[in-house]
Amino acid sequence: MKLILASASPRRSELLTQIGVKFLVKPVNIDETPLLEEHASDYVVRMAKEKALACYEIENANQAVAILGSDTSVIVDGDILGKPADFYEARDMLMRLSGREHQVMTSVCLVVPDASLSEAKGREPEICTQLVTTSVKFKELSEEQILAYWQSGEPCDKAGAYAIQGFGAVFVEAIQGSYSAVVGLPLAEVSEMLGSAGIAVWQTTELAG
Repeated sequence: MKLILASASPRRSELLTQIGVKFLVKPVNIDETPLLEEHASDYVVRMAKEKALACYEIENANQAVAILGSDTSVIVDGDILGKPADFYEARDMLMRLSGREHQVMTSVCLVVPDASLSEAKGREPEICTQLVTTSVKFKELSEEQILAYWQSGEPCDKAGAYAIQGFGAVFVEAIQGSYSAVVGLPLAEVSEMLGSAGIAVWQTTELAG
């Protein structure tokens, strides 16, 4: 069965490639606005599921494919920190993270056609979701560091205005949980989900041969 990653994130593609998964990339556009009083964990799970299902509806019209959707959010004081619109938003986010611990929540959703159902009934998918929460501790940041980091260009399209796999790594004093989940995909959980659906990991040229 083919696997489609419903995300334009190069980091998620790199992580899947790292563990030898063969896949296609088909990002989808959905409304990512949190619902009124929606808890952060509920929001992250909902986003991953909605991305996967939106892609499934498009891609399963003519072929049976599995869809992997994911969402990552930075959470501090219960607030969801999205991508900063400008330097001032990035500075505010990074100052909130400075010298303290925050959570990074990543949810993954795998949607797989149920082959046991007849064509007459249509292909109702099987849906599996997982939520992984990682705690990240930042060191104290100065205004000068934040400005220099913004000028690097890295914070512009990153949730919480930082990338742990990039220059932002110098801000991280400690991490408790899944590093790959902070980057964009919890690989231990994803590999288990894919294996349960019959989608192989470790598909290197040597192994395939």
